[in-house]
Amino acid sequence: MHAYRTHNCAQLTKANVGDTVRLSGWIHRKRDHGGVLFVDLRDHYGMTQIVADEDSEALPVLEALKLESVVTIDGTVKARGEGTVNANLPTGEIEVFARGVSVQSRAEELPLPVAGEQDYPEDIRLKYRFVDLRRETMHRNIMLRSQVITSIRRRMTDQGFTEFQTPILGASSPEGARDYLVPSRLHPGRFYALPQAPQMFKQLLMVAGFDRYFQIAPCFRDEDLRADRSPEFYQLDFEMSFVTQEDVFQAIEPVLAGVFEEFANGKTVTPAGEFPRIPYAEAILKYGTDKPDLRNPLIISDVTDHFAASGFGLFEKIVGSGGRVRVVPAPNTHEKSRKFFDEMNDWARREGFAGLGYVTRKGGEFGGPIAKNHGTEGMEKLYAELGLGENDGLFFAAGKEKDAAKLAGAARTRVGEELGLIEQGCFKFCWIVDFPMFEYDEDQKKVDFSHNPFSMPQGEMEALETMDPLEIKAWQYDIVCNGYELSSGAIRNHRPDIMYKAFEIAGYTREDVDANFSGMIEAFKLGAPPHGGSAPGIDRIVMLLADEPNIREVIAFPLNQRAQDLMMGAPSLVSPRQLRDVHIRTLEAPKPEGADTTRVDRAGDS
Repeated sequence: MHAYRTHNCAQLTKANVGDTVRLSGWIHRKRDHGGVLFVDLRDHYGMTQIVADEDSEALPVLEALKLESVVTIDGTVKARGEGTVNANLPTGEIEVFARGVSVQSRAEELPLPVAGEQDYPEDIRLKYRFVDLRRETMHRNIMLRSQVITSIRRRMTDQGFTEFQTPILGASSPEGARDYLVPSRLHPGRFYALPQAPQMFKQLLMVAGFDRYFQIAPCFRDEDLRADRSPEFYQLDFEMSFVTQEDVFQAIEPVLAGVFEEFANGKTVTPAGEFPRIPYAEAILKYGTDKPDLRNPLIISDVTDHFAASGFGLFEKIVGSGGRVRVVPAPNTHEKSRKFFDEMNDWARREGFAGLGYVTRKGGEFGGPIAKNHGTEGMEKLYAELGLGENDGLFFAAGKEKDAAKLAGAARTRVGEELGLIEQGCFKFCWIVDFPMFEYDEDQKKVDFSHNPFSMPQGEMEALETMDPLEIKAWQYDIVCNGYELSSGAIRNHRPDIMYKAFEIAGYTREDVDANFSGMIEAFKLGAPPHGGSAPGIDRIVMLLADEPNIREVIAFPLNQRAQDLMMGAPSLVSPRQLRDVHIRTLEAPKPEGADTTRVDRAGDS
């Protein structure tokens, strides 16, 4: 007999009744029925009920052990009695009568419960993540992650992609978020950077003649965290040669739709080939964001023209200074009290906006200050244009165009949630396309790149030489699902002349390009194919499939919201010798009042 087990804890069935077996696992639960002890024994695969009575040598041992102790049970499989079968367990028709027990590891008092799935403070959960991962939901999430990655790899290979690995230690880039820097021991004063993405390397693979690349790539960005963002994350990174934007869409849609269909657990998924394509400008207008949740049926409208000379002084002033007025419908809110509308206004102020105006309507009668100032005739004309009914309310976001769009987008989401309008049980995908190549930077008072500077401008060199830069679109696109951006991608700018010109418009010299992107620009001078790709985020995909609100719930060992590993104590102090090895001298952080001010010598070269 095997030293630890003949079967796992999800394997035994009624066909095994009478067998002598050996199981190993963790004590999940114990139920003492006065001389008869029931133990739920858990391993990676599932659960088996163990029974020990006064005739069993295992009884006093099991009674003395705390939950989560690890044991090996020798026993006999018996059928459960009528009325005690657990249909929710694969092993629910049997139990194992314990003849003997070996204690592999005794658990002390637990820092958090494993059974029961109670909510628990995140700092405790992350400090004792190895215990937290034993809980059913967390265990299921991490297994789902593994299965999703396996499915993605298979689907990418079936699409003709080849998996490659790119470097982790690379050069720092002046573009994008902050890099995580790694000091060099052999080259004093110089640093590697952990990759924010394998962007340049995957493009260089195309230049090297590999036609279809992918990898499940680790990426690192030193940026502020939120529920759907982690400083260390993984993405399905891919690139293709000799492709148009449409070719990229046709390649990745079957992969994403297929993975979601495989793990959707009954939810509907936008079919491959049917992802809507929404131009960036349209997305900002209709949804107030370039990450629209299409489960929400509400559509934002621009009603600026109605308030150019409406009698409502505040809106007239905003419109007269070049601002916009956007509206979000609130259908069938006639039974809502004034409190509902006032609370929406209070919410907008808490979010940092000046406020959210509103109009109420019940049985055709308008209410609220905006309706009073704009007049019944003006409101009826506005409602007719928007196709609103006699019991529909309306929220107003006014201000500079970007501010009005942002508030309207947030209000659209809030109204949809408050009124229960968000469609459930579905994953709705879309592409956001036609991003602007450039934008005007109000702080720097100059034209700069809007998103990815390495995207090919639509119209290529002719557009750069003849068009207003703020009118130029890029061959750039995002994949969005249920309001989450899963990836950004682009058809790349593979021509040095076009790259130099694009950077010139953004205020960079030829020397700047050569200095900052020497590897890529020199490669493009030696024969580069047209190419493009994208990089859907693995963590966000799994987060959506697991129906979790926070990305940390689908990562085995995540950092907390302050980018700390509470379990391993990272980031940590290192010894003066380690610092000297990499030619680093650190600055002492300010000490809190009353703290020990003993100086620590951190001698080393700057």
